[in-house]
Amino acid sequence: MKHGKKYVEAVKLIDKTKAYDAKEAIDVVLKTGTAKFDETVELHVKLGVDSRHADQQVRGAIVLPNGTGKQVRVLAICKGDNIQKAQEAGAEYVGAEEFTQKIQSEGWMDFDVLITTPDMMGLVGRLGKVLGPRGLMPNPKAGTVTPDIAKAVKEAKAGKIEYRLDKTNIIHCPIGKVSFGTDKISENFDALMGAIIKAKPAASKGQYIRSCALTTTMGPSVKINPSKINGAV
Repeated sequence: MKHGKKYVEAVKLIDKTKAYDAKEAIDVVLKTGTAKFDETVELHVKLGVDSRHADQQVRGAIVLPNGTGKQVRVLAICKGDNIQKAQEAGAEYVGAEEFTQKIQSEGWMDFDVLITTPDMMGLVGRLGKVLGPRGLMPNPKAGTVTPDIAKAVKEAKAGKIEYRLDKTNIIHCPIGKVSFGTDKISENFDALMGAIIKAKPAASKGQYIRSCALTTTMGPSVKINPSKINGAV
């Protein structure tokens, strides 16, 4: 794969033989974010677990201290008093059958997070085949199926992210924008890594954090030394 001039220049900023400590890696990765738009900083963590086993799943959600820098569009599927609560909390789209029908028949996906109440899961559950592959299916562990819909909407708007393993046992999450600077990205990094370490399954054996890297949207990856992350080993 041929990379552009900016990518090639960015690679020169990175010592590929080195695994950096977190703060140093953040400093380096921010220097690689030279695109004309405000690039997202992404964290990629490979865990020493096997996601094929139910007792080794790692999944949860956290509100990042400084948010993600992204405008989050929320769809709230609810009824009764919860409609007004979701609207007042800032949800862009609020309703029930009209939205589930729109998703099913039109393939409508103009939202980033779907939040619903437990009593509506019978309706929302029918959308599993559409929402599941896109990572949009609400889940109690992620706090997107909850009786307190106002709180969930506010958290989503404030920068709550869900972390979960993919099939290769890697967690991929945005932790902010290049414009945040080192301190804010560091706070978000520490909060997310702390949550992932806390979520370590009892069935996990050996080294838990196998590898860790940061990238920007368009840039190369910067390795972080797992042994320098508190609680990682």
